[in-house]
Amino acid sequence: MKVLKFGGTSVGSIENMSNVKRIINDGKKKVVVLSAMSGTTNKLVAIAQDVSDGNPNDAIEKINKLHETYFNTIDKLLKDVVLNKDVKNYISGIFSFLVECTYKEASELLDNQIVAQGELLSTYMFNSYLKQEGIRSALLPALDFMRIDGNKEPDLSYIKENFQAVVKHAEDADLYITQGFICLDDLGVISNLQRGGSDYTATIIGAAIKAEEVQIWTDIDGMHNNDPRHVQNTKAIANLSFEEAAELAYFGAKILHPQTVTPVRADNIPVRLKNTMDPDAHGTLISSHTSDNGIKAIAAKDNITAIKIKSARMLQAHGFLKKVFEIFEDYQTSIDMITTSEVAVSLTIDDDRNLDEIIKELKKVATIEIDKNQSIVCLVGHSVVDHKDTYKLFQILQDVKIRMISYGGSKNNISLLIDTKDKINTLQKLNDYLFELVTL
Repeated sequence: MKVLKFGGTSVGSIENMSNVKRIINDGKKKVVVLSAMSGTTNKLVAIAQDVSDGNPNDAIEKINKLHETYFNTIDKLLKDVVLNKDVKNYISGIFSFLVECTYKEASELLDNQIVAQGELLSTYMFNSYLKQEGIRSALLPALDFMRIDGNKEPDLSYIKENFQAVVKHAEDADLYITQGFICLDDLGVISNLQRGGSDYTATIIGAAIKAEEVQIWTDIDGMHNNDPRHVQNTKAIANLSFEEAAELAYFGAKILHPQTVTPVRADNIPVRLKNTMDPDAHGTLISSHTSDNGIKAIAAKDNITAIKIKSARMLQAHGFLKKVFEIFEDYQTSIDMITTSEVAVSLTIDDDRNLDEIIKELKKVATIEIDKNQSIVCLVGHSVVDHKDTYKLFQILQDVKIRMISYGGSKNNISLLIDTKDKINTLQKLNDYLFELVTL
């Protein structure tokens, strides 16, 4: 059985829903994971923010507008009178719940409950559309089987056991429709897998059922060799290894959630990236197979903060680095890059929510320098650090101020820290040299 995930754009219009129906309706059993309709999650986040800020009237105004949008979509999508009425009743119940939320005390749980409604809306509506079209489908509530543990990792044994139970008690169907992104936490309350988490949901389910393949359907024809939002003449990559895809996703390739390949890697379950608008395009196949040494793709990660920790007295002392890392661990802040010299340690973080507290702790043992508005440019490819032409990269970046270099931590990745204002120019220069065969 295959697991197919469709993003918000893929279910964001009547035409796109029709495309999805054609893709999945081939007579073979499969699990279909859906995101919220495009734009819905952002609106729900704004509603949650209004609630948090104590602006219930603003929240209710947004809720009513979104409610009206969904009713208009239902009228266009569902001509069957009975199904139309049923879906409107279900959706009205969700929007009544959202209105009730505006009078509750703000909390992380309430935020999660509000944001979770997007996937519940899209899956119920789409499942009813499939039934109208005479397709045997069944809705599998993700909150009945999807759970993360205390470390926010998928609880695979729980998911496998409960997914099988949910399928067993569902009506017999060819297509099983479920929600991406949303889940329960280890305490049994609503949580989520963070933005882009529907990809992660798909591969978690894929791992739990030992799927034949997991397909991620979006509005772009696979993983590109550079960021098409900023760089001209990018191209889709036909094949990537799990390691290469994981590096690209972590360092900014928006097409994939950073953890997407983790659940399926051990079982060698391939992940295929496909374009809903061009189903016949090859897309990108991610598997254990590696081919072609050298740089295959470039990604960039923004909103990076660089921290230089300087302590001539303690740097070489036993336990100094341990103390530094413990500070970041205490504030649950991950480190992306790290370099050391005789008297200083430089590192980067992409989560600055606890930066002030971290700096306060670090200043007890060292002198601190902070650089904000930085970007990590990541060059990825199989054994890229061993490739004979890799050194030539730096010849074309002589006009770019490189703050840090991470080289050798992974054979598949070279990372450069630069000022964000230089990012687009850097990406284009690298693209022209690496992929457009521009010679020096």
